[in-house]
Parts: sequence; structure tokens; C-alpha cells
Amino acid sequence: MKIGFISLGCAKNLVDSEQIIALFDDPFFEYEYDLKKCDAVLINTCGFILSAKEEAIDTILEIAEYKNENLKKLIVTGCFVQRYYEDCLKEFPEVDLFVKVEDYPKLPELLSELFDHKFVHTYGKNRKLVNSSCTAYLKISDGCDNRCAYCAIPLIRGNCRSFSIEENAEQAKLLLESGVKELNVVAQDTTYYGHDLYGEFKLKDLIHELDKLDFKWIRILYMYPDEIEEDLLIEMSRCKRVLPYFDIPIQYGNDEILKLMNRRGTVKLIREKIALIRKYFKDAYIRTTLIVGFPHETEKTFNDTLDLVKEIGFDSLGAFTYSPEEDTKAFDMDEQVEEEVKKQRYDQLMSLQQEIVNQKNRSRIGNTYTTLIERYESLFNRYVGRSYMSAPDGIDGIIYIRSEDELQIGEFYDVEISGSQNYDLLGIIKKKEEEV
Repeated sequence: MKIGFISLGCAKNLVDSEQIIALFDDPFFEYEYDLKKCDAVLINTCGFILSAKEEAIDTILEIAEYKNENLKKLIVTGCFVQRYYEDCLKEFPEVDLFVKVEDYPKLPELLSELFDHKFVHTYGKNRKLVNSSCTAYLKISDGCDNRCAYCAIPLIRGNCRSFSIEENAEQAKLLLESGVKELNVVAQDTTYYGHDLYGEFKLKDLIHELDKLDFKWIRILYMYPDEIEEDLLIEMSRCKRVLPYFDIPIQYGNDEILKLMNRRGTVKLIREKIALIRKYFKDAYIRTTLIVGFPHETEKTFNDTLDLVKEIGFDSLGAFTYSPEEDTKAFDMDEQVEEEVKKQRYDQLMSLQQEIVNQKNRSRIGNTYTTLIERYESLFNRYVGRSYMSAPDGIDGIIYIRSEDELQIGEFYDVEISGSQNYDLLGIIKKKEEEV
């Protein structure tokens, strides 16, 4: 039976997808990338914000049309299902099985019944990497104890549930043995890791163990500002494989709005944490995420945010326009911002960030960076790679590389930066001295 998969949403959801896909590692099934040729398709959905929900609905409806052709079974899982399970049952009769996140441990049983075929694997024990054999995510916890006023994640995933240091280390070892060279540590809030399990933050202890493994790169994502303690930074600076890469969603640059967002800390704290990072890491790469158009946002509070972005000079910045999510504290707030105003401010913010990135990229010309080669684009006769400055989630810029010699996909090379193009860099392979 030919089966295809679609994974929507974030990297954490991708880990779930890879664990689900591993259940089908059975001679009875054949993985198929052309969904129109599939006998069965599984869609793992996201339900975080309005655009993600719309994407989930559109994808379900699109694949459901294939049931008039070869498609016999359609399975839908994920956050969208968890959040709107009863509605899904009513609105999508074409779907043969909906599985909520909380029911993932039951998947082997549910799938065995659906396919009339015995599923022998246990959910969560194995992974089948879908995007790259040399890059993977390690999800160190699920759920979130933060109660940001705009966020539905705790409603969907529940409170934080950390996996033990031993469990995470074992998962990392399995990934290393499968050929993974770049390990990306993820959670809803990585800096909160372990507090529910050990009574204190344990990220520094976890990365100490992970650094013992023979990865080329270890990258930490989704760090909450006020939990970035000095002892964590000291541990990171001592690690050989942990990259000086800091993904710190600050969300806004004004204390009044941060308080309404139910975010801990202040703009002053954000400044202090960034300064502390730069004290320990002279080549720190810092990216953030911001929300534009949150209720009660004014021209002044927005300008405060622009001023903070200018002052800090983030290497990478992603932004969202605020999306009201039912059952969150901000959903019924007064002084909602008009959509047109949100878009104008979003464009203004991203225009500013483009200027900052242009300046930073120009300063990198002539520098040499160890670069992971990810693919070759034959149409343009160039390779595409990432340095330590780019996570594999597509948010940061990439490097377009020219090379007279054939490069191996999944290997690391020294690349000298020769120019820039919007958010991306241009580079050439750095020749070793004996080759010059």
C-alpha cells in the first residue's frame, strides 16, 4: 500500500510527524511522495493561529478530492484536530480517522483497526527523518506552562512535560547513529526545560550531556528571555558543539504591551540579557520574533518596538500580525487594532529589519564560515548551504555557493562570503592553502 505524508506547522510538529511515519516502517507500506498516487495519506496539522488553521482546512479539502481517484484512506492528526475534534468529525466526512495529540500513544491500535493490518511499532520510540538525513530536531519537552495572553498552545498541548535528560540523550544518540550531524534542540520554551520534572531549570545540564556526543553542531531554539541565566551561558560557552546561536522571541518592545501579553520581564531585562549574551559570545547570532498589532498597540508603543529593534540590531527577525484566538485572554480585549494598520506596521518593521540585515551582511563579506551543504540547484549552477547563523526552519538567510568542484550534500565546507542578496549571502568555496 502506497502512503504519503504531509506535515504542517512548526519543527515540534515535524518531530511528531516523524514519529508517526516511523509506525509505517513495514513491508506492507511503501512511502510515496506523489500524493495523487497514494492509497493512503496522513496529514499532521497545526492549529496555532488563523493562517495555520486555514492551511489545515485547505489541505484536508484538497487531499479529500483524491478519494475520487486512488485514495482509499485519509488520516488527519495534530493540533488542529486536538483543538476542534468534534467540529472535524462533523465537517470532514471524507476523513477516515481523526487522531488527537493526546491519543498518539494509541496510534498503533487505531491504525491497525483502520488498515486491518497489525502495526507492531510503539509510538515515540522511533523516527523516520523526512527532510534531511544530516539534520534533525530533538524535542526535549511538550506543552507549555507560560500563559501568554495571545497563545493557544497550552490549550492544545497542555502544561509543560519535560522528557528526562536520559530519555533526551538516548534519542540524540539514535539520531547520531542514523547519520545526523546537526542537532536542533526545540520545545515551546527550551529554557524552562526540566522545571516540571526536577524542580529547577535543567537546560544547562542537558546540553552538557548532549555536547558529549559527536555532533558537528548543536543549536538551541525558542529561549525565553528571563530564563536565560548566566550559568546557562557559561555552560554554552564551554561546550564544543553548541553554536553561539540564540533564538529569543521577545514579542514586543514596550512594557505596557508586554504586560498585557502576560509576558514576564521588561524591555530593560531584554536589553540586559542581550548584553549578557554578547559578553560571553562575541560572534553571537541573535534572532527574535515580534507580534504586531496586539490589542492596545498605539503608534507610540509600536515606535518603542522599532527603537528597540534598531538599538539591538537583531541578526534575524520574524514577525506576525496579531491573530485573535478563541479561549485566550487577549481574544476579548478591547482596543483591537485594525487589520490595515497591522499590515502597515508589519511592513514598516520588516523594512527596518531588511536595512539592518543588509548592513550586517555587508560586514560579513570576506569572512569565512563553516557551511553545511544542503542541496544543488542545477538551474542556477549553485549550491545552497547554511552556516551556524541559519537554523534549518527557513527563517534565517542561506548562502548561495559557487564551486568549480563537485560538493557533497550533507558535508561541511569552508565558504568565503563574496556578497549578499536581500537576506541571503553569496559565497565561494575557500581553497585550502595547499590547493592555491
